[in-house]
Amino acid sequence: MVGAGHNGLVAACYLARGGLKVLVLERQPFIGGAAVSRQLYKDFTYSNCSYVCSLLRPEIMRTLELPKHGLQIIPYEGGCTMMQNGDHLAIYDHHDSLRREIARHSKRDAEAYDRFSRDVMRQCKFIKPLLMREPPDPTSFKPRDIRELLYLGQRFHGLGEQRMYDTLRFWTMSAADFLDEYFESEIVKAHMAGSSIIGTALGPRSPGTAYVLLHHYMGDIDDTVGAWGFARGGMGSITQALGKSLQASGGAIRVDAPVARIRVRGGVATGVVLEDGEEIAARLVVSNLDVRRTFLNTMDPNDLPGEFLRQVKNFKIRGSSGKLNIALDGLPVFPAIPTGAPCTRGDMHVTDSIEMMERAYDDWKDGRWSRAPYIDMLIPTQIDPTMTPNGKHYMSVFVQYCPYELADGGWTDEKRKAFGATVIDTIARHSPNFKDLILHAEIRTPWDIENEVGLTEGNIFQGELTMDQLLFNRPIPGYAQYRSPVPGLYMCGSSTHPGGGVMGAPGANAARAVLRDAGRAALV
Repeated sequence: MVGAGHNGLVAACYLARGGLKVLVLERQPFIGGAAVSRQLYKDFTYSNCSYVCSLLRPEIMRTLELPKHGLQIIPYEGGCTMMQNGDHLAIYDHHDSLRREIARHSKRDAEAYDRFSRDVMRQCKFIKPLLMREPPDPTSFKPRDIRELLYLGQRFHGLGEQRMYDTLRFWTMSAADFLDEYFESEIVKAHMAGSSIIGTALGPRSPGTAYVLLHHYMGDIDDTVGAWGFARGGMGSITQALGKSLQASGGAIRVDAPVARIRVRGGVATGVVLEDGEEIAARLVVSNLDVRRTFLNTMDPNDLPGEFLRQVKNFKIRGSSGKLNIALDGLPVFPAIPTGAPCTRGDMHVTDSIEMMERAYDDWKDGRWSRAPYIDMLIPTQIDPTMTPNGKHYMSVFVQYCPYELADGGWTDEKRKAFGATVIDTIARHSPNFKDLILHAEIRTPWDIENEVGLTEGNIFQGELTMDQLLFNRPIPGYAQYRSPVPGLYMCGSSTHPGGGVMGAPGANAARAVLRDAGRAALV
């Protein structure tokens, strides 16, 4: 297994439970990939890349016994968007409280919210069963592919004529257009649209962003669909639990073991070569790297078909996200939010219109970080005190948009600090004591995320979640079933179906494919 990110660990766990001898190789001195908890400042623990949990499939958590190995998910208590005029929109778990809050901005939108939630949940119910299934090859006449196409067709037909039309529109329309069909208030639309652009090199008016919004709605915590939460102790708690589950099943992990090349002999994958020259033989190799790093960085191009390499190069992996991790000497005050309101114990935003989001995207297209960025900030230590000393707090700040390459040249320390200052100044406009509380700030651009975590261009989904890169098109048409053109070499990262987020489904699905090819019973 190349890479100890969460999908690699999930796949490794299932393969070990299926009776295979599994070795996971990780280039860093720690496991986790983008799902890590790190102490980078005194006694503060940062979730310094991925920062919230919801998409992790509950069936994976149960089968791999992750709670037994220490994983605990703490649900959010709300969320909010602060407005430029000093007002705010609060989001509450309690249905009637949420409706009253939306009605404060628009009575019409309060009535429309239930219809919006119903329609989004209907799409979730259609898609969720597909997450843990190997996508069919529509050009194949193999019995399994035909059965899967029939299954997909039956589910689609079961929606009914009107819902079939709605689904086709939904998958291809922009988040802005989709939200316009329900809401009139700019602040309501802005809050809902945030999920459509996180991690995506698209703006809210770009076709395809309605699906990205849905992708973030497919979370599940304690059977509450759409719920989000914090992993107690940071996101590394997930991968630490996976590592313990793997070792309990007989699997092994080696850190500080960077793979330089996947070895191919006689047209078949036969193992890997580490950067120090050590060769490790294996009958099967599974790559948790993204599709570009797997085939362009760790393989001899002579071992791959030319057309396949061309499609890999054309696979869209564009960096658009930055991240700040901030140690705070106390709790920031946000005058727009009532003191003690539960909405601050979830995700907080400061972009109050679709237009602001679109202008932020325009900056990215021009090769600069957004002057008024979209910010998804959370203070998990309000409900998880294990991450900081008593009385201190940790803030996670996810930022759209930040380019991988700047129009005026590469990233320098000076530019990185200027990007961080833009984000901090944006937050400080809504919190008068925020800057005074800052003890330390880790600033990460897409370039940093690529070089530290190994995600091409820092793309958190290992590839855009657009219709041309979903289902049997992800990552490459004809190679969407976790197998590669080289026998014995498989893919299990988020570049494969069903895509990114700390979900684990690509790893579980890939393990099923490996075990089926190996003639072993799958527990997935």
